[in-house]
Amino acid sequence: MTAAPIVNPSSPVSPAAEKGVLLTDAQLARFHERAAGYDRDNAFFAEDFEELRAAGYLVAPIPPEFGGRGLPLGALAREQRRLAYWAPATALAVNMHLYWTGPTTALYRRGETTLRWLLDAVGSGAVLAAGHGEPGNDLGLDDSLTSAVPRPEGGYTFTGRKTFTSLSPVWDKLGLHGRDDSDPDRPKIVHAFVDRDSPGVSTVPVWDALGVRATASDDTVLESVAVPAERVVAVQELGGPYPPFVAGIFQWYLPLVSNVYFGIARRALDLAIQASVRRGTLALPGRTHAHKPAVQRQIGQAEIALDAAWSLLEKAVADLEDSADYGRWWTPRLFAAKEFAVSTAKQVVDVAVQVVGASSVSKRHELERLYRDVRTGSLHPPNSDAVLDVIGRTALGLFP
Repeated sequence: MTAAPIVNPSSPVSPAAEKGVLLTDAQLARFHERAAGYDRDNAFFAEDFEELRAAGYLVAPIPPEFGGRGLPLGALAREQRRLAYWAPATALAVNMHLYWTGPTTALYRRGETTLRWLLDAVGSGAVLAAGHGEPGNDLGLDDSLTSAVPRPEGGYTFTGRKTFTSLSPVWDKLGLHGRDDSDPDRPKIVHAFVDRDSPGVSTVPVWDALGVRATASDDTVLESVAVPAERVVAVQELGGPYPPFVAGIFQWYLPLVSNVYFGIARRALDLAIQASVRRGTLALPGRTHAHKPAVQRQIGQAEIALDAAWSLLEKAVADLEDSADYGRWWTPRLFAAKEFAVSTAKQVVDVAVQVVGASSVSKRHELERLYRDVRTGSLHPPNSDAVLDVIGRTALGLFP
């Protein structure tokens, strides 16, 4: 009797990934079938999105009393990895909705009820998007080129332009930040949610990118958009510590987006392995490409790199779920996990392309798309420069 093949535990198709899954293999197969078409046509993943909505994926992390599934961070991270393995752009786009729901849920479970309205909205079907990217802002959440002007009756008026607004065709509420300069000596960063139908909100269709094209990450323009006080979720002094809700964004966004890029790399390496065991070679008559020492070495090195990234991501998520106390090192640790995961993913995809050879750059080959999709990982905030700056300053004790 032939023994069952051993599946690498880091693979999204491993039995270990079956705990707490929301998406069926049949659904993932459909997403995979549609991915190439979305990419070719630069089309939004509309069919995937409706399937995800129907499966309860958009409410996966929120508590059952709000209509959610109560999925913890670890289980959701592994689901994102599974989804990205088959449909990277779909996983990345929905990530921009999920990372709002996680910190909101975490605060609610700690007894903070001021964001209950947001859980009610998501439970009723609202789709969230991220309005943090801005042209010319290389500091991310630490500053903003969008103005936030206090209103006499409370709340703020936002004016600015947000880039990379994934889910542009379907979002209902945009989480954003802006700068309040009403006191020049003490500028503040204001975090709030804007409704799509608010006067002054418009979408500019500019998305036609190298990779993850199905995300439909168009620009959002804000022209004197009024936001009431009850939709302002946090205010912090410029350069000051992150409020709990903002810190929570990092604790959900970074592990989830890291697992998206891990899923891309795992898929690319699996494709390279499959091609190697099928592809013949004139150099070794009667054998396959997999028997070449150079190929074995490349695959071995890529597996080691992926295993290290997988271990780091699993540990980071486990520590978050266990409420490990790393003090001021928490954010740098998550930055490091994201940087290592996405840089490793890029290296592994490059190896996969080398192993498969020239056919991998054909538009007919899935690897050609994965090669492009993985390139966007280093562009997601925080980028490499920001990561090294934060980690270096933390290690040297240079933060106030």
